[in-house]
Amino acid sequence: MNVIWLLSLLFLCFGVLSNGSQKNLISRPAVVNVGAVFTFDSTIGRVAKIAIEEAVEDVNSDAGVLTGTKFVLTMRNSNCSGFIGMIGALQFMETETIAIIGPQSSVVAHMISHVANELQVPLLSFAATDPTLSSLQFPFFVRTTQSDLYQMKAIAELVDYYGWRSVIVIFIDDDYGRNGVSALDDALAEKRLKISHKEGIPPGSSASQGDIMDILVKVSVLESRIIVLHVNPDIGFKVFSVARYLGMMQNGYVWIATDWLSSVLDTSSPLASDTMDSMQGVLVLRRHTPDSDRKRAFLSRWKKLTGGSLGLNSYGLYAYDTVWLLAHALDAFFNQGGTISFSNDSKLLSIGRGSLHLEEMNVFNGGMLLLNNILKSNFVGLTGPFKFTSDRSLYAPAFDIINVIGTGYRQIGYWSNYSGLSTETPEALYGKPPNRSSVNQRLYGVVWPGETLSKPRGWVFPNNGKLLKIGVPNRVSYREFVSRVRGTDMFKGFCIDVFTAAVNLLPYAVPFQFVSIGDGHKNPDYSKLVRMVAEGELDAVVGDIAIVTSRTRIVDFTQPYASSGLVVVAPFRKLNSGAWAFLRPFSPLMWGVTACFFIVIGIVVWILEHRINDEFRGPPKHQIITILWFSFSTMFFAHRESTVSALGRLVLIIWLFVVLIINSSYTASLTSILTVQQLSSPIKGVESLINSNDPIGYQVGSFAEHYLSEELNISESRLVALGSPEEYAKALQNGPGKGGVAAVVDERPYVELFLSTQCKFRIVGQEFTKSGWGFVFPRDSPLAVDMSTAILALSENGDLQRIHDKWLATSACSSESTEIESDRLHLKSFWGLFLICGLACFVALVIYFFQILRKFRNAAAVGAHSTGTGSSRSGHLQTLFSLMDDKSGHSKTGHKKRRIERSLSENDKEDELKSNPNKKPIRNSLEITTSTSE
Repeated sequence: MNVIWLLSLLFLCFGVLSNGSQKNLISRPAVVNVGAVFTFDSTIGRVAKIAIEEAVEDVNSDAGVLTGTKFVLTMRNSNCSGFIGMIGALQFMETETIAIIGPQSSVVAHMISHVANELQVPLLSFAATDPTLSSLQFPFFVRTTQSDLYQMKAIAELVDYYGWRSVIVIFIDDDYGRNGVSALDDALAEKRLKISHKEGIPPGSSASQGDIMDILVKVSVLESRIIVLHVNPDIGFKVFSVARYLGMMQNGYVWIATDWLSSVLDTSSPLASDTMDSMQGVLVLRRHTPDSDRKRAFLSRWKKLTGGSLGLNSYGLYAYDTVWLLAHALDAFFNQGGTISFSNDSKLLSIGRGSLHLEEMNVFNGGMLLLNNILKSNFVGLTGPFKFTSDRSLYAPAFDIINVIGTGYRQIGYWSNYSGLSTETPEALYGKPPNRSSVNQRLYGVVWPGETLSKPRGWVFPNNGKLLKIGVPNRVSYREFVSRVRGTDMFKGFCIDVFTAAVNLLPYAVPFQFVSIGDGHKNPDYSKLVRMVAEGELDAVVGDIAIVTSRTRIVDFTQPYASSGLVVVAPFRKLNSGAWAFLRPFSPLMWGVTACFFIVIGIVVWILEHRINDEFRGPPKHQIITILWFSFSTMFFAHRESTVSALGRLVLIIWLFVVLIINSSYTASLTSILTVQQLSSPIKGVESLINSNDPIGYQVGSFAEHYLSEELNISESRLVALGSPEEYAKALQNGPGKGGVAAVVDERPYVELFLSTQCKFRIVGQEFTKSGWGFVFPRDSPLAVDMSTAILALSENGDLQRIHDKWLATSACSSESTEIESDRLHLKSFWGLFLICGLACFVALVIYFFQILRKFRNAAAVGAHSTGTGSSRSGHLQTLFSLMDDKSGHSKTGHKKRRIERSLSENDKEDELKSNPNKKPIRNSLEITTSTSE
């Protein structure tokens, strides 16, 4: 019976499984139709055709994928025509085609994607790299290769790595070229770089040799020497040929080609010698595919298939993996119960029948499910891990960077979106934390165009016959810095000589002309000069231009060639010694605090010594005199009263140390006052100017006006514009009361030159801004960097100092001290000492009062025990004051005095006996009397 039940159960299970299996097999069609459209005879197409055919064969022979279903692929040749490619794709839509591999062209992909959206047929393109195809506008377009968005990021990081600032782009003027350049522009902007010029080339065969020559002639006279070439192979080789003819493949130029060139090198290498000679030193990007056993096995198989006549490029690998991607997605589609079915599109039916047979194009009902399975696919192909990110891009984009040399090329490094530029493979870095710091960005050496190993500068002066327009302020005052030679267009001065010397150190010629800015009646506004450079009216400004924050936001400055900063100039008077000169070493507050501490120390020592030291006892008047005498005598270390308690000695030792420091400082300051001529000014620095209401002078055109009003919030009504050193002197001499100014705020170089001839004024206070003078150039100007290097060289070889001494030699007046410093000692210099002394007094008093309280408790306890009753509050206070005032035991000082008196008395007696030997001592007489009486 049990056997029968067991057999029945097995039969039932077998029936269920067989039915389920049969149902699954029935749900899978015998054939799935897939289309492919690309250009068969193109560099990419020749490789992709073979790779796709091999992939289809491998899929159909693999029992683990599409079980029971045959993968049937139909290919159509677009013949390098966007129109024909579009027609071929539309023809697939008339049949039961569930997906299309392709198109190869980004232009065709844009058109077909609209049809794919309508009919819900996924497009899987292994070669359309236009970044805009990834937008939400084309949900059924799936890119199975890396987008040009990442290729342009790689180029931007390459340009930044070598320190170049701008590039020129030559591109094919279609969707592929324009959108790729737009992505490059965004990537460069993130690095604060830019595209300085763009030149589009017509697509197809319409671009002639002459058109390309016109473009390159235009490019050759521009400033930048970094050229990015984003075209197709046919146009690209024409550009290199013409560039070689025009001498643009020589030293100084940099050519960066996108991956179109690496595809040709991988597919058709070796190229003709003339072709290779025309692109020596070019940097090329190639889509990176990691090395693996599967890839090596396929390469070996590829050589057998092609006989070595056709190389395998990265697009061929992506085409092979695209077929497998679709196979895995279809397998998942069928496992989920998906069926191949089509329905009419109501929008197409409404148009009506016509010669176009639009009604034949049907909607794939399972298109959305298949698309989701495609995007969720995750397998390892010939190109490595094949899966999509959330933005529908392939995982881990990376590129190889190669350098064309001789008859081939050499790989100089890698770029990955994970870690940037490196000489290690991206796979080796994925296991490490991402590190894009400049220290970790590295590449191997490059052989640049012209067969040089030195990195090209990347720019030259435009060869268009124009000279650099360099603005120079036409100063009226302080002409030693910069001035126009009367009757000519030439300039001279300290700033001009520094600029000329720096230009002479540059390894190239700088064609320039000076342009005078200003009317010659007053100094020009320097902020306006800077804005003229930012707005392109001038190519640079040379002069005494201060480097300040507001200006650095719109222009670039060179390395400072002169230090500068705002200082305050004020009139002064000489101080004589006088009868009260001894009070000047200390400020009034210092005198007051010091006097208070003398009294406090006397009181503290009296409190600590009063109970145990007879020298601090006596009538109240005597004790007050003792406190004052003791405290002030410590100033000279002449106090006669000795301290007995440990706390008193501690306080006194610390106080005597403080007195020693104060005495030494006072002596040194008083010596300086009495022996060195002192200068005094009512203005002590910028703080006193801010707190007063007096007028303040500044130089016309200087940034001092903006700084005083905007940064220091000084009312503009207090600011007085002064145009020359003579106006400085007159305004300072008149003072606020006579229509002048209390002080002048100006930059230190001007002030030092002013004080070299005006000995009645001095700098007061400290320099309250730190800046320098530099030459002005537009933002990201490469000339600014080279000029900074030249200025540093001038500073190191001493030429900068020699130029300074030539123009700004000081006179005898400036041999005196030009700065007024306060000769008084202030409390802030000694507050630490007073703090230590005060803490010592406080601690000593706390300990002393704790001791008194302890004795008070003992006394209160004894009193309560003797009387048997509690004491009143007044009694407690009386006891406490009594303890504080009463003498504690036997005074050590009293014992000492009695011993001294006893000793003196005995000495007097001995002297008396020596003078009268017949006289007996009293003690002996007493002893005799006592003896007699006995």
